[in-house]
Amino acid sequence: MSAAHYEDLFGDAARAGVHHLPHGPIDKLLAGAQAAGCVVLHVDLAVARNKDEMLAAIARSLRFPEWFGHNWDALTDSLLDMGWLPATGYVIILEHCDGIHGRAEADFVTLMQIFQEAAATWREDGVPFWCLVDMQADGFAWLPTVAQPG
Repeated sequence: MSAAHYEDLFGDAARAGVHHLPHGPIDKLLAGAQAAGCVVLHVDLAVARNKDEMLAAIARSLRFPEWFGHNWDALTDSLLDMGWLPATGYVIILEHCDGIHGRAEADFVTLMQIFQEAAATWREDGVPFWCLVDMQADGFAWLPTVAQPG
């Protein structure tokens, strides 16, 4: 994959959403996202054991304001605002998701739904909002992988 492919992809709000992070090196993916004007944010969920720890990791990595309420509604509100981090688009990489998926599956599914809803809302405003999920297991067969060039 070339950085130009990813630049075109990440700049297209119509294709944005929640996707599996492709396996392997992601340097061209990151370069393409940045070239498209997207802020790239990494959330490491390796040590998250429950909903509270997952939300804390997200809040810290996405630089949420102090007033973040550490619940699903506050997460939704924060993802739909992002006023403290203005950008042309957003690429959020959720790293090491297998552990939290195994420990708190229902909460992780809720998290995926919230990111999908946020992407759909941003799409209506023409803003690319991507969530890339790093999972080694096939826990979410319904989750597409980021589009590869044809």
